Amino acid sequence: MTEAKGFFGLDSSVRFEGEGSTNPLAFRYYDKNRQVMGRSMEDQLRFAVCYWHSFTWPGGDPFGGETFNRPWMRQGGDPLAKAKEKAEVAFELFRLLDAPFFTFHDVDVAPEGETLGESIKNLNAIADIFEEKMKTHGTRLLWGTANLFSNRRYMAGAATNPDPDVFAYACGQVKAAIDVTKRLGGENYVCWGGREGYETLLNTDMKRELDQLGRFLSMLVDYKHKIGFDGPILIEPKPKEPSKHQYDFDTATVFGFLQKYDLVKDVKLNLEQNHAILAGHSFDHEVKLAYANDLFGSLDINRGDDLLGWDTDQFAMDVTEMTLVFHEMLKQGGFTTGGLNFDAKIRRQSIDPQDLVIAHVASMDACARALLSAERMLADGALEKPLADRYAGWDKAENQAILAGETSFETVAERGLGLQPQPRSGRQEYLEGVVNRYVY
Repeated sequence: MTEAKGFFGLDSSVRFEGEGSTNPLAFRYYDKNRQVMGRSMEDQLRFAVCYWHSFTWPGGDPFGGETFNRPWMRQGGDPLAKAKEKAEVAFELFRLLDAPFFTFHDVDVAPEGETLGESIKNLNAIADIFEEKMKTHGTRLLWGTANLFSNRRYMAGAATNPDPDVFAYACGQVKAAIDVTKRLGGENYVCWGGREGYETLLNTDMKRELDQLGRFLSMLVDYKHKIGFDGPILIEPKPKEPSKHQYDFDTATVFGFLQKYDLVKDVKLNLEQNHAILAGHSFDHEVKLAYANDLFGSLDINRGDDLLGWDTDQFAMDVTEMTLVFHEMLKQGGFTTGGLNFDAKIRRQSIDPQDLVIAHVASMDACARALLSAERMLADGALEKPLADRYAGWDKAENQAILAGETSFETVAERGLGLQPQPRSGRQEYLEGVVNRYVY
């Protein structure tokens, strides 16, 4: 289908051309209708275009200003009119990529007003546009969220702020954001910690702040049920940035927090590769731990730079890394309400509008390759069989009785007196070779 050229200067949407294609604006592996373990590739991956990095980030860094110079980023003019122009370009990209989902922060789609009431009015004005465009474009909302970290009022946190008026303002902002998310059919609502953490313990009452955060989330969960929002609340762990220490450090930390405040049933996790790395873990580790504790929700699909120690939010291209993550996902049945959100920035030197399209195409293809590799690996039992063999001893009846709590400590200890167990190889190098055989 031919479309009029718009901001990106393209005549038609990106199409699947197969592995032999060298066209950077065509898919080589992502064939949305291809069946992967009983579901279409589109439904297995559930790609979402992230609104803030794609249309709001200007290309600046700590040492230089913006490089993209998009029309809606220019100084002056009516902020709401520029937000509407940005929405037009956003849906143009959704169409070009045939993206099934998008995600947004409130202040990235609509300008902040002088008061909270004005900001909410602006948000709903843009939501009106979204609602109309979603009827014809077919793109759905994966999740919405509120930016509780950029404005200076949140410099000491939002839910954890020492000022209860800031806490109340944050409640108002989140209420408006989840209301719009529900109105637009969003499947989840995300809470990223932002500045929920500390810069120094000299001015921080940690217990008080954690109790405030627990109460904030409990109130949000109550409101979610009150308005009939069916999707989960998602917390996105991150160990640092922008605060020195964030309270949602990693999967394990958030699990303990949710248990303490009785939120495990309603709150799941939105995990990100670079956040896992900053916490000293692998992406695969965080995903497997989330599944182990029934906390898996959704993924931000990006990557960090191995040579840099901060969150670079680059487009995900590491097929091997994603193969291991998708292997676990497929084994567990895949996404329910979650998806793969491109919380990623093109580099500040990638200034051409088409660079944004090409980045998404390349990363979607990398994800598709990883999904196919994971499917083949799982179908062959390439990792599952060695894993089952490693723990096979626990399948015996007497050992199952231990795990079921049917055997006393003394009985097991007495049994140990007659044993001389010998170590067995962990076969790490063999398994690494197996993974390499499947990643193509």
